[in-house]
Amino acid sequence: MKKIIYILSAALIAVCASSCEKFLDSESPSTFDSATVFSNYSLAESQMFSALQSLGETNSYRGRYLSWIGLNSDIEWYNTYKPDDQKYQIAGYSQLPNNSQLNLNNGPFAMMYEAIERLNLCIEGLQAYGKCEENADMASLLGEAFTLRAMIYYDLIRGWGDVPARFEPTTSSTIYKAKDSRDVVFKQILSDLEVAIPYLSYPGKTAVTSRTDRVNKMFAQGLYARIALMASGYAIRPDDGAVGTGDLGTVRTTSDPELQKEALYPKALDYLREAISSGTAGLEDYETLWKNQSNLSNLTAGPGYETLYVIPFSDGRGRWNFTFAVRSEGSSYAGGATVTRGGDAGPVPTMWFRYDPKDVRRDITCVNWRWNASDEKELPGIQKWYFGKYRFEWMKNKPYTGGNDDGVKPAVMRYSDILLMAAEIANELGQLDEAKNYLLPVRERAFKGNETMAEDYVGAIGSKDAMFNAIVDERALEFCGEMTRKFDLVRWNLLKAKMDETIAEMKALRDMTGRFAGINGLGGDVYCQADGSEIRIWGLSGETTTPTGNWEKKSEYINKTIDSKGQDTGLYDALVEGLYTGDPERHTFWPIYYDSITNSQNNLVNDYGY
Repeated sequence: MKKIIYILSAALIAVCASSCEKFLDSESPSTFDSATVFSNYSLAESQMFSALQSLGETNSYRGRYLSWIGLNSDIEWYNTYKPDDQKYQIAGYSQLPNNSQLNLNNGPFAMMYEAIERLNLCIEGLQAYGKCEENADMASLLGEAFTLRAMIYYDLIRGWGDVPARFEPTTSSTIYKAKDSRDVVFKQILSDLEVAIPYLSYPGKTAVTSRTDRVNKMFAQGLYARIALMASGYAIRPDDGAVGTGDLGTVRTTSDPELQKEALYPKALDYLREAISSGTAGLEDYETLWKNQSNLSNLTAGPGYETLYVIPFSDGRGRWNFTFAVRSEGSSYAGGATVTRGGDAGPVPTMWFRYDPKDVRRDITCVNWRWNASDEKELPGIQKWYFGKYRFEWMKNKPYTGGNDDGVKPAVMRYSDILLMAAEIANELGQLDEAKNYLLPVRERAFKGNETMAEDYVGAIGSKDAMFNAIVDERALEFCGEMTRKFDLVRWNLLKAKMDETIAEMKALRDMTGRFAGINGLGGDVYCQADGSEIRIWGLSGETTTPTGNWEKKSEYINKTIDSKGQDTGLYDALVEGLYTGDPERHTFWPIYYDSITNSQNNLVNDYGY
């Protein structure tokens, strides 16, 4: 009888040392047998939860993967330019395999494989003993395990490209494994999701799927579409048969006929159509959505709610606002702590100007103020913006009181992504009118109170190319700060081109040329006014007169280059050009780190010139 080993070290799962071989083939006297565990719902559920524990470990999703995987892009960047800093190098595409932030034996690569190992045990046990064809609860648990494993593999590929394919529990004969083609992984996880989706219920239909920290059918259908888009899209790839040989690779699409658009998109679109027609999720008011995110109130799934799945950190775990919230420079909040956190990354300085002034997403997404030690808002200058979607002051249910964790549960997928993926795929399949129907509600929500503008905009889209360009723009406006943009640009083969456009735009902003010419405030003076929890800035939207009322003049807003501490704060060339310092096409993916290579007995080998 097989035994279930619940706790396995990260090194054991991903890149175990030779002393582990005997351990893997032995039985633990303190564990339940598989039949006992996986014929009991509560025990089987606990085994699945053990995989989620791996995501919350210090250097896993919590403190390393989520903090860095989406940086930099054409809309988001690391807010500190230090070319020699190991953190900056991750964001700037210039890190090496010995990077001190990620070259760890308990880093995200190893911990994600620990989670996969636990899910492999769970899937094997449920298939053998769960009687899933007879028991809907056990079937749902199996569907959840398949979906979580697919999500983690998707994230592994986002991080490292080609990775070892492990879909069965590890044994002494499989412990040292080289990388496999990502196409092998793509095909397996897409097939797994086809199995999982019928087992799952839509949001709000069961007690389990009424929570966003548990997997539901719509999330699984959306994940299938998200993986299909990546699998059929562009990325740097070694030559066929050359994975793990040190191959430099080229930016191209797959040559596997099973992963072409014509093979994947019809099924992906059918899943998205079913999800939309189910009526079990919807678009929320944009500001309310993000207030609930920081307020730890984004846990309800079902009709009228937008968030489909969140990383299920406990209320005392996770570093999302700690990393990405509007910056606090020693301010105090309801919890009584002095807070100096947030703002590690933010929108690029030109992002605010990409929104129409009537787009409600603009001032929620892009914030150009921070809290100071006097609990007042101050302007840091045009060069530094923050993600206004994430705010310490919105944490009412559980105020942030200091420390490295805040309990905020970052959204993995929202209903707006279901709609925009459906629009993109329908457009690619020649269904322009259908694509418009999916884009329109996202646009109408953004132009709340000015819906006619949204209708006119969508109505004017007259071709497949125009719709594609509209989707490229809309995904930037909708998801800025959610760290998905980089991977959209990769699969469209637009990463470097769009980043180069942003570098040119930032220089134009600094020099007040091109579309920034003639904007009054860019000449050096803006005026700001406190209004509740916001600072409104007069002069950045083309206003040409001096405002009346209680407005404070802020001089040299754009052209200021040296602050009181002697630090350069302007949009100087090195800062702007530092959006990337390595080649973003060559180093789209992170390297396999030396610790993992060593512990794999050199079965893992870097490609892409690392």
